[in-house]
This record gives sequence, C-alpha cells and structure tokens, in this order.
Amino acid sequence: MTYTVGITVYGCEQDEAVLFRELAPRAGVVPIITAAAVSEATIELASGNRCISVSHKTDIANSTLRALSRTGVSYISTRSVGYNHIDVDYAASVGISVGNVAYSPDSVADYTLMLMLMAVRSAKATVRRTDVHDYRLNDVRGKELRDLTVGVIGTGRIGAAVMDRLRGFGCRILAYDNHPATAADYVPLDELLRQSDIVTLHTPLTTDTHHLLNRQNIDEMKHGAFVINTGRGALLDTEALISALEGGKLGGVALDVVEGEEGIFYTDCRDRAFDSKALLRLQELPNVFISPHTAYYTDHALRDTVQNSLTNCLEFESRNLHG
Repeated sequence: MTYTVGITVYGCEQDEAVLFRELAPRAGVVPIITAAAVSEATIELASGNRCISVSHKTDIANSTLRALSRTGVSYISTRSVGYNHIDVDYAASVGISVGNVAYSPDSVADYTLMLMLMAVRSAKATVRRTDVHDYRLNDVRGKELRDLTVGVIGTGRIGAAVMDRLRGFGCRILAYDNHPATAADYVPLDELLRQSDIVTLHTPLTTDTHHLLNRQNIDEMKHGAFVINTGRGALLDTEALISALEGGKLGGVALDVVEGEEGIFYTDCRDRAFDSKALLRLQELPNVFISPHTAYYTDHALRDTVQNSLTNCLEFESRNLHG
C-alpha cells in the first residue's frame, strides 16, 4: 500500500500511540505522533498535514485554531464524542471543519450502571470502613434498583444503552430528550426530576444544557434522590449540588466528570495543590463518589476511537480529492 495521507496526532497517550502505529499503516496513513497537546508552541508538527487528531483532555484556544489554519490544517478529528473543548463555530470561520468520533456506547453504559449500584449501596462509605478494619454494617441500608425509578436525560447511543441495561434490573425508567430517538417513556424534564429516585445524565454539553441541573430544579427533585453524571461536568451546577448534599436533599452522587476538571483530571496531583475547592469538598463527603473521567476508557472503546479518528480524516481527504 502506498502511504498518501499524513495526520498529526496530538495529546497521544502511550496506549493510543500503540494503536495508531498498528492501524494507521493499514489505512494508508503516516501519523506524526506526539504526547504534547496542540498549541501555538507545537503548531509546526502539523506542517504539511491538512488533518490533525486531538484529545479531549485539553481545550483548544481560538488563537491556536487561527495558527492551525495558517499552517494549512483544514480538519480536526477530536478523539471524543463531545467537542465542547473546541469552538466549532470559530473553527469554521477560519476554514477548519471539526469532527467527533463514535465509540462503543457499552463502555460508558456499563460504567454508569456500576456508579448507580455503588451510589445506592453506599459503596464508598463501606469500602472506607473496611479499609480501616471496621466491619460493622453501614448505618444506611442499600436500595434495590427494581424498587426505584430511574430518569435518563439524553437518549442517544449511550443513554439508550443505559436504558437497555436498566430494563434487566426491572426498574421503572423515565426519559427526557429534546429529540426522542428510541422507544422509552418520555416525560418533561420537571416531571422526570420529581418522580426519579436516580437521575443520570447523558446529554451533550451545549449552551442550552449548561447547568441543566441547577439550584432551582435540584430543589424539585425527590428527597434522597441520587445523581449520576458520566456526561460532562458542567451539566451540573456544582455549587448547587454541594448545597443539596450538605442540606440532605440528595441521597448521594456519583460523578465521572466534574465542572472545572480541566488541568486536574489525567494528572498526578498527589504532591501538588490544585485550586478547586468544590472538587475537594465533594471528595470529603461520604456519599459522593468521584472518578477521573474514565467511563469511556476500555480496550474496545479505545480501539474504536483511534480507528474512527483515522477514518474521519481519510473521509475528509477523500471529499477534498473528489470535490
């Protein structure tokens, strides 16, 4: 096979690099791989390539988008479903198209169910107690999913996969989405919040969904309800969430994403301070479980992500070639 397409892969972790080196030659691609995030300081690595692949872990500044355009980049494939780390409209204004990738929805769906079960069984408090050899039963008894109503906000591929799993537990399922796309019991958002024992978030982060759960509608939720978020941190108003937890309104939360996680998640903070009082407060609470944006991170999903990022770039080049 003759290699004809060059792609610069930014923010590439070691496990991704292994896959890019395996899959790129099969697709007729010569990748330039770097662990560095795309920025004006690393722009020269994109020279000569119209397509780049980027990680979701770092925001891309508009000044970087301008510099990329001047360098000749006209397509960015982000290795994520969400693309709130890129100003897509601004990118278009400087001649750059942005594409996201699809990957196995089962990765996030499985993780979401795990978080639900951990939340309703007070897993964090139980593990902490046993770690210090306190083997007494927790003060709070667990709940069974079959006895609960679960509200699913966002019913795309991941939300639909979550509902498929929930049906096996026998619980009642309510759904909310501006564009219903699957068989479900759809209700208005305020009704879903009033009736649900567990609320799980699977909608993209946009200007319309920023702080979708806020002080006003959290107050409308069932007393003792649980919130699960494997979507994006800013879907939740963190300060309102903390107030509801401290006041006993909510029974607990399990978060794989947190507002303001950028620069904290995916780094080793054991020996350095970081400026996020909200995150520190959440982690202090016994009924809050936090993981570092890892729900998507499985063997299957990672291979999907790399393969589809390559495919996106090749399809863009093909469209350019054939007008």
